[in-house]
Amino acid sequence: MGPHPAVAAIRLAVRRVLHDILNDHETSRVPPGPQPSGAHPDRTVERPPSPLVLVACSGGADSMALASALAFEAPKLGIRAGGVTVDHGLQPGSDLRADEVALRLRGLGLDPVESVAVTVGREGGPEAAARDARYAALDAAAERHGAAAILLGHTRDDQAETVLLGLARGSGIRSLSGMAAVSGAGGRYRRPFLQLDRQTARKACMVQSLPVWDDPHNADPAYTRSRLRHEGLPALEKALGKGVVEALARTAQLSRDDADALDAWARQAEASVRDAAGLLECAKLYALPPAVRRRILRRAAIEAGAPAGALFARHIEEVDRLITGWRGQGAINLPGKVVAQRQGGRLVIRQG
Repeated sequence: MGPHPAVAAIRLAVRRVLHDILNDHETSRVPPGPQPSGAHPDRTVERPPSPLVLVACSGGADSMALASALAFEAPKLGIRAGGVTVDHGLQPGSDLRADEVALRLRGLGLDPVESVAVTVGREGGPEAAARDARYAALDAAAERHGAAAILLGHTRDDQAETVLLGLARGSGIRSLSGMAAVSGAGGRYRRPFLQLDRQTARKACMVQSLPVWDDPHNADPAYTRSRLRHEGLPALEKALGKGVVEALARTAQLSRDDADALDAWARQAEASVRDAAGLLECAKLYALPPAVRRRILRRAAIEAGAPAGALFARHIEEVDRLITGWRGQGAINLPGKVVAQRQGGRLVIRQG
């Protein structure tokens, strides 16, 4: 008798991602050069170590299900598997809880396992600040251990929430793209569960008798995502019927495909709208479709020093009006002390 369907589903999702990681690892190897003259033909060539894959685990159902699947599947593929849990220090006893999660990961057979404490700032609000601190800690852990990838337990439900949050911000099609299955520098972050719902992960933990921790912040109405999860999405499903989560996740993938195509178009078009000095020419920008033009403007603002996470659609729209609605208006102030202004038919974006 095979494993429970929920367990089989999470293992299959992880197996597929591990195969991708293994293929990436194989293709990234430098081909060996010619053997030295006189080398014995049967001489054994030392193989590089197998890749290490870490799981980011909070102790919740999604990440515990992911950790258990990684521990089961990795050895069969010759992949080393470890884990990282991040203590955000936002609740009393969080350090003890992080140590307990690390102990559970070791109990699954993962090695290395690390508990990392971080200090959460205030920039961008509590949720964004915690996320920034967490990813910084995960990046550092990957560098310390030489990990090929880090697995994240985001599910289809998380994807649906991300799409709705992007829609509420009005930040354009890229915002509706949700979370990518592969992201980060060099494809470091992998999300195997984006096609699985949250209940599948919880069921997998239950049938395997895996203890899970439910973060009280996930039910705290002070947090936007929590309100969306417990009030917004249920209200949408009540009004529109079941299938809203699946439809939103599908929207994310379609939006990502469109956004990728437009990004590629913008990269190709950018060289044609710059003069010999590298300045953007307003007349040539005006001739481009708005979706392509605004992507070029956003890239230029980021290159000038504007933080991508603080650069919203309304900022780019204001810069765009220097091209499409020019009436002699002054400079536009952007995040990161970046200034955009029109000078002699050119658009200059620089540090103020």
